[in-house]
Amino acid sequence: MKSFLSYAVAAVVLSAIAFALGAYQTDIYRKMLLWIALAISYNFLFGISGQIAFSHFSFYGIGAYTIVILVTQAGLPLPLAVLATVAVCVALALVVAIPATRLEGFYLALATLAFAQLFIVVLNEGGAITGGTGGLASYRLPDIFGVHVTGPWYTVVIVVLMLATMAIIGRLDRSWFGRACRAVRDNPEAAAAMGVDVRRTKVIAYAVTSALAGVAGMVYAFVDNTVNPHIFGLENAFLLLFMVIVGGSGRMAGAILGAVLLYLMPLVLSPIIGHHHALVFGVFMVLAVLFQPRGLIGLWDRLQARRHPSPSALPRVPAVEPTAVKREGLA
Repeated sequence: MKSFLSYAVAAVVLSAIAFALGAYQTDIYRKMLLWIALAISYNFLFGISGQIAFSHFSFYGIGAYTIVILVTQAGLPLPLAVLATVAVCVALALVVAIPATRLEGFYLALATLAFAQLFIVVLNEGGAITGGTGGLASYRLPDIFGVHVTGPWYTVVIVVLMLATMAIIGRLDRSWFGRACRAVRDNPEAAAAMGVDVRRTKVIAYAVTSALAGVAGMVYAFVDNTVNPHIFGLENAFLLLFMVIVGGSGRMAGAILGAVLLYLMPLVLSPIIGHHHALVFGVFMVLAVLFQPRGLIGLWDRLQARRHPSPSALPRVPAVEPTAVKREGLA
């Protein structure tokens, strides 16, 4: 009950912000919330499950393109199109995960990178279905229960999506499945010896996080009412990885911090130093990885440790042996 109230209060506060912003600031705010949702789900895949996959952002694009195609070209009603899009994302995730999870480390990264590149090729060569290099545009969100959701009210939908992603990932992380994922990440052989099905754990983690990325993509499709291959390029796949690493891999708070910082940094630096912001952006990421390998959330941990030191970290006071007292005259 307490957790539900916390999410409800957060939803009200985050939604109220949208009604106080202008049109441009609202657009930035919406997309930042979507990046946060993506970073949270990818943090579970990469930071907790230990799978170095570059296909997460591709499923974001798959969700966006599929919902648009089903609504505008197939003519499906929105609820049915949403269910079908989630099914497509899960099915494609299983198609990729079942063979790819046999690989580890660098080879898994290469396999998912190839899938991401194949997705871009399909978008560019998809003809009228995907719109080719120009993508799909000039469509609108169908009415929801007879109500046309637009403006700040659509931001409420994005806020609910982000908080739902946070709740689902948080629940998974605290469950036996989250502990199994961490065990597989740290030592697959030891996890298998303890009865954990390593391959099944990897496949489920990949499929669940990919489905969450697809749901975020569905919501993104109606932010600008346009989707094109450039939006879902490989550079954003790497940016998502950097968000998790710089913020703090394996920590939800770190993923949120990294997403907010790396998304807003170019927007803040570009008006100040122009096109040189990309250089500053790159230098910052290199320095963060070199000097703060645990992520920026590690700075917060250090601050908390100094403010509230654990008993083991306190200086030890040497024990004073009791002095012997001689009592004369006693037997």
